[in-house]
Amino acid sequence: MFSIRLSDLAKKLDAKLYGDGDINISGIASMQSAKKGQITFLSHKRYRKNLTICEASAVILTQSDLEFFLGSALVVKNPYLAYAHVAQFLNSTPQPAIGIAKSAVINDTACIGKYVAVGANTVIESNVVLDDNVIIGAGCFIGKNTHIGSGSLLWANVSIYHEVEIGCNCVIQSGTVIGSDGFGYAQDCDRWVKIPQLGTVVIRDRVEIGACTTIDRGALDNTYIGNDVVIDNQCQIAHNVIIGDSTAVAGGVIMGGSLKIGRNCMIGGASVINGHIEICDKVVVTGMGMVMRSIATPGTYSSGIPIQLNKAWRKTAALVMNIDGIKTRLKNIEREVVKLKK
Repeated sequence: MFSIRLSDLAKKLDAKLYGDGDINISGIASMQSAKKGQITFLSHKRYRKNLTICEASAVILTQSDLEFFLGSALVVKNPYLAYAHVAQFLNSTPQPAIGIAKSAVINDTACIGKYVAVGANTVIESNVVLDDNVIIGAGCFIGKNTHIGSGSLLWANVSIYHEVEIGCNCVIQSGTVIGSDGFGYAQDCDRWVKIPQLGTVVIRDRVEIGACTTIDRGALDNTYIGNDVVIDNQCQIAHNVIIGDSTAVAGGVIMGGSLKIGRNCMIGGASVINGHIEICDKVVVTGMGMVMRSIATPGTYSSGIPIQLNKAWRKTAALVMNIDGIKTRLKNIEREVVKLKK
């Protein structure tokens, strides 16, 4: 089992050490469940009460919280960020593949870099390029002329269609489909005529994509995902969507075609965003948001009705259904008030 001295961990985090630096840390856990040999973190003062019962060998916290814990501690400005780094140091997740499996089917024209791993029953088609240190899990499909940059990792059963570009150090979770046809059809009387999707998907560096997410290829131009974008599970990203650098998309989000999202945005879970609109940089859409029009000003935007007791919700719904009538009555009252003033 991998372990690290607390003093060495402090150096890696650029943290101030208090207590015994020779403690060996071999794991990380919540304050409630952490035991000897593990480290935990305090990211909000409302959890200070847990410090009195915490059995962890060390705690990551801020200077203002240090007085509430008597054991060994690492003091940082942002404990949650430090926790993320510690979790990376102590990560024991196995690799999706080691070496190239005998059952993998790799076309002779594929270009395979150094230290590439390919799992069992994976199919790699013609003219695919896998740069150095790429790892492809079991049961994946990599379509013709696709390029995957160095250090990228695909978990099992990922499907990458033809001519897709994936950058360096990306992570794609199981069941995700990239480069499938966009939803493009022309109507001819009572039938639909399919429009071939001739673009592709371009994914830049350090992008992480959750499980069972679908990113459609462009109709003519490309669907584009910028650097450092993170996308959660079960999202639908339609053809020709553009997502700017460092934007985060939570689970279950649906994006319409030809949507453009700026940089450093956060899209809350289960949100629905209309196609053919633009969202500027630094916009936050809270969970279950319905975005029907372009957003040109940075800020936090919300929609939807928070959950209520059913009895209260029925009253709210009744008011909404009658809002046109209420509006008409209000205008009539305003006109009468104007007459009385005259």
